[in-house]
Amino acid sequence: MRLISPLLFWCLLDYGASGVDTVKVSVMEGESVTLHTHVETDQQDRIRWYFSDIRIAQISGDLSKICTDVQCNEGTERFRDRLKLDHQTGSLTIMNARTTDSGVYKVQMNNGIITFSVNVTGAFGVNRVEVSVKEGKSVTLHTGVKTNQEDRFRWYFNDTRITQITKDLSKICTDVQSPERFRDRLKLDHQTGSLTIMNITTTDSGIYKVQMNNGIITFSVNVTAVTDSGLSTAVISAGVVGAAVLLFCWLQLLV
Repeated sequence: MRLISPLLFWCLLDYGASGVDTVKVSVMEGESVTLHTHVETDQQDRIRWYFSDIRIAQISGDLSKICTDVQCNEGTERFRDRLKLDHQTGSLTIMNARTTDSGVYKVQMNNGIITFSVNVTGAFGVNRVEVSVKEGKSVTLHTGVKTNQEDRFRWYFNDTRITQITKDLSKICTDVQSPERFRDRLKLDHQTGSLTIMNITTTDSGIYKVQMNNGIITFSVNVTAVTDSGLSTAVISAGVVGAAVLLFCWLQLLV
């Protein structure tokens, strides 16, 4: 097969994109979306996916070469562990979609190019709950739902899935992708899906999200460090400042 120059490739890419309609796709944050090729891989020599002109996935007709995100481009962290490539059709699924995933996706095949304009919107009615807790304590992030109201709960920490539970309890797991961070410190309520973090540490501070049928709840968790005296650093700082002010006032009285 004769190779074409990069310049000619992008000319063909732009020409092909202008010759077809752009497929508009909308999805809510946290959900999955599939961009369909409507072809069979054995009909194609190679299928390549691009996001903002950066290759993010590739599959050959004989399946000898398959790659996604960082496997295709070293250092491409945007979609780590969130892309799924259909080996039969080359269709691309984006899991746990983020608002930053919005943009133009192109799939290059033998018979042309399909362009997708993907818009990821923030989940309607998303609540943001601010939570503060001292280091070493336990904290529970409540879903606010009753027993068996939801088919599935999925918890994420900084966009990495850490727990999951299904309605029929057929699948329950914790520390899915980050076993070392929360090892043996997560407890999932089988009735409500609420999540308890035990013996919490300052490195547990961050954004937690629970994905349910009726939407997403976001928790901003702030863990304050505790000194040997049992006081948080914020309390000690306030005490030091207060003592300094009192000392200054006392010295002024002596003058």
